[in-house]
Amino acid sequence: MKMFINGSLVDRDEKIDVKNPANNETIDTVPEATREDVKNALEAANRAKKVLGDMSARKISRILYDVYEVVLKSQEEFSRIITLETGKPIKDSRDEMKRSVLTLQLAAEEAKRIYGETVPMDAGIGGRTALGFTMKIPLGVVAAITPFNYPVNLAVHKIAPALAAKNSVVFKPSKEAPLAALKLGEVLGHHLPDGAVNAVTGPGSVVGDELVTNPIVNKVSFTGSVETGNAIANRAGMKKLTLELGGNDPIIVLEDADLEKAAVSTARGAYLNAGQVCIGVKRIIVQKGVAEEFIDLLIKETRKLKMGDPMDPETDIGPLINEEAAINVARTVGNALENGAQILLGGKREGAFYTPTVLDMVDPGMDMVCHETFGPVAPIIRAETVDEAFSIANNTPYGLQAGVFTSSIENALKAARTIEAGGVMINKQPTFRTDNMPFGGFKMSGMGKEGVKYAVEDMTRTKLVVFG
Repeated sequence: MKMFINGSLVDRDEKIDVKNPANNETIDTVPEATREDVKNALEAANRAKKVLGDMSARKISRILYDVYEVVLKSQEEFSRIITLETGKPIKDSRDEMKRSVLTLQLAAEEAKRIYGETVPMDAGIGGRTALGFTMKIPLGVVAAITPFNYPVNLAVHKIAPALAAKNSVVFKPSKEAPLAALKLGEVLGHHLPDGAVNAVTGPGSVVGDELVTNPIVNKVSFTGSVETGNAIANRAGMKKLTLELGGNDPIIVLEDADLEKAAVSTARGAYLNAGQVCIGVKRIIVQKGVAEEFIDLLIKETRKLKMGDPMDPETDIGPLINEEAAINVARTVGNALENGAQILLGGKREGAFYTPTVLDMVDPGMDMVCHETFGPVAPIIRAETVDEAFSIANNTPYGLQAGVFTSSIENALKAARTIEAGGVMINKQPTFRTDNMPFGGFKMSGMGKEGVKYAVEDMTRTKLVVFG
């Protein structure tokens, strides 16, 4: 695979190996961009923004529909690439592609729904004879930086709304999983004017740094770690930012919950993509009165999961992105056990694979639940009361999403009012997401919203026009 800059494929002698985490075999290489490559991509995007800005909304929409049609027909090829480079089970890669296709369709529709508004100028002193209205105009050049865990869907969530709002894009995929994203960039690029979409690969210290600091860029949209997000915020200057920085999402099971439904949802949320999901279930807070019954049900659901070859359609759990990630999970579990947690199931590592793991007697102060654990681990924290459960849920610097299981409308409303998170899911796990909903967290989980309509809004500027 090659980079895509100004309508052309670009290669370099320096390469980055892309490995299959299931067997550690190199499946391909991608070029390691120089800083000059990134500058060339940005200059191409800067030229292309004028061409995009002169296009009609109808034409932009039509182009996105055309891309949608191509990607729709290529879903299986994209899915196989995702599984090879990330280790994600093929059935989950197919689900990612279904969502990616829908997100492209939503962006094509949203391109024709970018409205200004009339302003009642006569509501202010001196405005009686004036006519005022607003226009939504593009920002210009958007830098999109994405992680490995959803290499196509998270890219589409940044690139498609940017294009719908008539911005040009320079895109940096994860160096661990760049292949499917580069293929997406090439498909987009072949349907758009040269420079409208550019994809560059390389280390964050070169590619990411140039994207964040270069004055050509008007907005940075980033999904990744808190540490990198903080660095971007500190270096971006006056650029607009959307930062999706992960979470420490709780699922709260109250005594009046449907425990079977809660157990199924918890297993789905804790182990999806081997736990490598920003809105994955990272903490399970259970009222003590139902803890034993719930734990038995969760263990039963966890035992049903099949770990193995990600290309097998029956596989539920694949490897983590690399062996180092699995070692970090094993170390985190080991620290929890040393501090009093009890392992009920799992806890075994083989290479980049880590078995789905249930831990009981986890204390809210343990490192495992104070920080985001990116792995297939279900740590159980017991709470006496509803208020204590919600208090534990809020005792974190993160605030992305939360799930609450209860049959009480009073408890549900209390959760909605009390829990400090960008999304509160009632009787659903926090991994629930549709691609049109506003998505983004509070506190250290970031700033800004994704979800096509909301991302488009954040990809525009508001200009006021007044006739006297």
